[in-house]
Amino acid sequence: MRRVIISIGFLAITLAIVFGPMDITAKAPATTVVKRMKAPEASQGVAVDKDYVYAIGTKQIGKYARKTGKRVATWKASKKDKIIHLDSGVVVDGKLYMAHSNFPRIPMDSSIEIWDANTLQHIHSIPLGEAYGSSTWIDRYDGAWWICYAHYADYGGYFDKGPEWTTVVKYDDNFNELGRWTFPEEVVERFFPFSCSGGSWGPDGLLYVSGHDRPELYALRIPPRGRVLELVYTIEIESGGQGIAWDRPQKDTICTIKRKEKEIVMSRVDQLNNVYKARLSGEN
Repeated sequence: MRRVIISIGFLAITLAIVFGPMDITAKAPATTVVKRMKAPEASQGVAVDKDYVYAIGTKQIGKYARKTGKRVATWKASKKDKIIHLDSGVVVDGKLYMAHSNFPRIPMDSSIEIWDANTLQHIHSIPLGEAYGSSTWIDRYDGAWWICYAHYADYGGYFDKGPEWTTVVKYDDNFNELGRWTFPEEVVERFFPFSCSGGSWGPDGLLYVSGHDRPELYALRIPPRGRVLELVYTIEIESGGQGIAWDRPQKDTICTIKRKEKEIVMSRVDQLNNVYKARLSGEN
């Protein structure tokens, strides 16, 4: 019996070394609201850079000075723009990249729409086709593009594919696929009957995502093996779902929206988990 116990213990240690820690759950940090900004466009998502915050609506964008909250520019789709449903976005090198789809139409069709962040002039469109679903967010991290493709159990979805089919895809600079992952069951249950509305890589190297309406953020990591993301912890927030964006110049602040109030909320994450804190410096 003693030999069996020692063998099992040795096996557990070996597995931990090879596959990483078996229990990756951690205590969730708290959040504190540090700023609110009224933005009538804020119905789908938000993007942020050093000086401005961008409120995203289904067919419109508002650009706001982060210091004063004053709106400095707007963009609204016309018929010729062929914009149907904008979602979350990210600002990279002076350009505003935004997930776009034909939601709630089927078959699903998606694209990445790009604006000059300075002028809010639409400058380019990258077609994604049907891909893996309806694109809801895009982010830039670790030298790659990350796009989420949503599926729904109800309105706007296929009858045979629910939110468990929602997929995060990693692309190179030319949008060639490098990898893809689905969400863990416990997160899909929180999405249901909707899907993943927002996503943004945090300064701690975790992927933070939001659902459609719950006041929660789910911190996930890429698994050492397999294609199912791993839940590290869940954060309670004031905002109910929709698009999110880490304020990367501030590192410890995340932007969300309150859809009904048409408000952008900036919250400080009071203490990122110590397991990942060492990765704070040098992350993009």
